[in-house]
Amino acid sequence: MHPSQARVHSAAKLLTLVGVFLSTAASSADLPLDPIVVTATRQPTRSNELMSDVSVITREEIEQAGETSLAQLLARQPGIQYIANGGAGSNSGVFIRGAANNQSILLIDGQRVGSATNGSPALSRIPLDQIERIEILRGPASSLYGADAIGGVIQIFTRRGEGAPRVNASTGYGSYQTSDTTVGVSGGTDFVSYSVQAGYIDTRGFSAVHNKQDSNYNPDRDGYYNRNLSASFAVRPARDQEIGANLLASQGTNQYDANDFGPLGAAPNYNSDQTVSSYSLYSRNRVNATWTSTLRVGRSTDDARDYAGTVRSASFRTDMDQASWQNDIKLPVGEALLAAEYTQQKVSGTTDYAVSERTIRSLLAGWNGRIDQHRLQFNLRRDDNSQFGGETTGSASYGYQFTPEWRAHVSYGTAFRAPTFNELYFPASFLFAGGNPDLKPERATNTEVGVNWEHASHRFGAVFYNNDLTDLIEFRPPTFAPVNVSKALLRGATLTYDGRLSGWGLGVAIDFLDPRNEENGPNNGNRLARRAEQQMSSYLTRTFGNWELRGEWQLVGNRYDDPANRDRLGGYGLVNLYADYRLQRDWTFFARANNIFDKYYETADNYAAAGANVFVGIRYAPK
Repeated sequence: MHPSQARVHSAAKLLTLVGVFLSTAASSADLPLDPIVVTATRQPTRSNELMSDVSVITREEIEQAGETSLAQLLARQPGIQYIANGGAGSNSGVFIRGAANNQSILLIDGQRVGSATNGSPALSRIPLDQIERIEILRGPASSLYGADAIGGVIQIFTRRGEGAPRVNASTGYGSYQTSDTTVGVSGGTDFVSYSVQAGYIDTRGFSAVHNKQDSNYNPDRDGYYNRNLSASFAVRPARDQEIGANLLASQGTNQYDANDFGPLGAAPNYNSDQTVSSYSLYSRNRVNATWTSTLRVGRSTDDARDYAGTVRSASFRTDMDQASWQNDIKLPVGEALLAAEYTQQKVSGTTDYAVSERTIRSLLAGWNGRIDQHRLQFNLRRDDNSQFGGETTGSASYGYQFTPEWRAHVSYGTAFRAPTFNELYFPASFLFAGGNPDLKPERATNTEVGVNWEHASHRFGAVFYNNDLTDLIEFRPPTFAPVNVSKALLRGATLTYDGRLSGWGLGVAIDFLDPRNEENGPNNGNRLARRAEQQMSSYLTRTFGNWELRGEWQLVGNRYDDPANRDRLGGYGLVNLYADYRLQRDWTFFARANNIFDKYYETADNYAAAGANVFVGIRYAPK
């Protein structure tokens, strides 16, 4: 048995025994309602009825994150690892089940957001203040969402309004001269609902590059500021009829360290100014007792500009126009999904691409239902891309409810990643052969098995997966022209527990990952770069009176920064603390301390991460 498989087997047996013990020792605490999840099936479904590996981050958890970035918050969830080239605002990303940052999708209110030139979403530019909740779907999901959903899907839902008109506000200050302020107004009736939220973040930060021997080293502080706005509006002229609009706009500038080979030689500093926005209009209508139609149109933009001093050195802009028509149809058994989508991607900036736009036309169908104790889900999707032609993906899941507490599922799915404009059409230079317009999509085939146990306010889950990736795109020397030559295998297990008992809360997530390069070559059998084989994230909370206390402990194993596995990055452990005190009904004082033992660690070679830091503030949020 492979050592990693042996570790997974032993841990699975241990946590299963813990689940059995808890099933007999659990208190009679009321069972919290399982959240409604949309991302896993594209239809509202209770989480305990899903056959997918899904997590939900609530607004309460977001508020407890303090000045933590979105990527860092995501990395505390099961199956997700985090990388960053420095502090706030720097290039950062996440690996979902070991898949690369450009092998997963980011949605904001149903709209895809990201760069079509590098293929990755700008997570560092999405402020937590504007987010109501986050849904994370782990595992290939191209049969639901199309290209790039090899590792999974992250969907962000912006702030919403309901009830009597109310104002909310929050402000805080902390280490590295960091300030974060947000203010908003929201409300709603049966006829109309609305929300407007604005925020500003500013930090002096720290030097992004830590290694003094690195050619990019500069000892100055690399700061960041961000201005952001979200808005939503919905009107319901009749029962089950809704027309609405959503908006998120975020503009941020961060400083970073770079060498002296810019267009004008040495520059006083390097800056990256990036705007990320998404807006959409939708009409959701219940046509009759069995048919609900949802029409959505919108645009997302990722506009990045780099400056050497005050001189712009490069700019890359992606505009994505999107339209979808989804039909949810209740059947005598289960519910059907029929949808059509249209996406047009346009790129512009200082780079002269041979082709600067492409269109994707998509059709998808699905069905999910329950027959006695059996659960079934099937999805099929066809994407026709004007650049490389058609791609068909599908998935099938089967689940069985053994007892009221125990259920299990098995699933199979395929996925693909579309080549980016940089990989396809980047102009040639004396150092680089340029893009390759003959590239094929990267492809993935995934199988997984999962088991879940729920009793009172306790939850336990175990998921085992095997994701086989082929036709991976690699930039090979000596010309570094991109080619479809690489293969990889992502296999692993995620074990989770979450429970509540007498004012206490406890959560643990343990990940085992075996991310291997399987290409015939010098790196065959090596671990994929920047992936840890083990990771653990846990929290403990205590509520009493007006106090809410929370402690977090995160352990991340060692990684390699390069495909050859020569540059080793050490593992690390972080301890974070949070406390809030309700001063009055609507006023809360809060404080958060991250990395309290001042652990030095790197998620990318030579790039620093924040040391011990504190953030304190006050929040006004009418109940």
